[in-house]
Amino acid sequence: MTIRNSKFKIQNSKFLISRRQFVRDGIGAAAMFALPIPFSACAEQDPEVADSAGDTVASPVPQSADEARFHEWVDIIVAAGYAQPDVSVGRTATEFGELAADARTPYKAYTLEEYLKAGGDPSRAEPLTLSLQYFDCVTLVESCLALARVARTDEPPTWEAFAREMERMRYRDGVREGYTSRLHYFSEWLDDNARRGLVRQLGEELGGMQDTRPLRFMSTHADAYPALAHPEILQAIIEMEKSLDDEVRWVVPTERIAEVSDSIQTGDILAFATSIEGLDVTHAAYAYRDDAGVLRVLHAPLSGGVVEITDSTLPEYVAAINGSTGILVARPLQG
Repeated sequence: MTIRNSKFKIQNSKFLISRRQFVRDGIGAAAMFALPIPFSACAEQDPEVADSAGDTVASPVPQSADEARFHEWVDIIVAAGYAQPDVSVGRTATEFGELAADARTPYKAYTLEEYLKAGGDPSRAEPLTLSLQYFDCVTLVESCLALARVARTDEPPTWEAFAREMERMRYRDGVREGYTSRLHYFSEWLDDNARRGLVRQLGEELGGMQDTRPLRFMSTHADAYPALAHPEILQAIIEMEKSLDDEVRWVVPTERIAEVSDSIQTGDILAFATSIEGLDVTHAAYAYRDDAGVLRVLHAPLSGGVVEITDSTLPEYVAAINGSTGILVARPLQG
């Protein structure tokens, strides 16, 4: 299959179909299954399974709507030729992001914290929260990339494979344990995933400036995080923050984004750096070039609404963010 001018040809078909129309047709077929579900694919689980440490680990059992959407979206992207080896994994991920945008998939905040509000223990293995029915900014990035990696393998795409990809991105060293094993600061998410060959950070080669400010936002705003009401969890977060003091964040300054834009590709991961004390970034998204080659942002907007591609260009979008200092950039790898 070849990809040219946003169109593709289905093998053995005499018709040439626009990618957008094909996406919409696929969404229509999937809509029959896309009924509202609880926030987490773990909300209804198999009986808990004890791990070797005696903790309980929630099995990532899919809700029918999520699994139906998973298979519909993977089938669409594979048939469209966007899972071929000559397509970057980041580009494949943004094709899934377009499906989410075309389905008007809503933004929903704090989905990873719901188990705590329900009385979950942050010291025990955290349930693996999965959803393709709604996203926050980070879960959109993770989910689209996990979908892309699953779609690009020779193995049959399964919900379990999707869950494994999500787990290895979301948790330090890919190991899901308690609350503190999750990569809460997105700059650490980038560093951890880069060390394991899942992304390549581009900030330094794009002429980024070093940001070495200590990250202390979680520990100094403990009231905003339910898990930090547990003294031992708060102390573990304090120690985690201190361990990041030697990590350098390479931030491309807001005023320089336009001059390096030609080096940013569709599917590159963007993290929007901030001047807020103790905090690294306030938002995460994908870079996206439209059919005219204009660089925009594909994201789940912080203000609510639905997954979208911005009307504004990337430089315009960043310049409009209060307290913005620039962007961190990383290129996804198959891993």
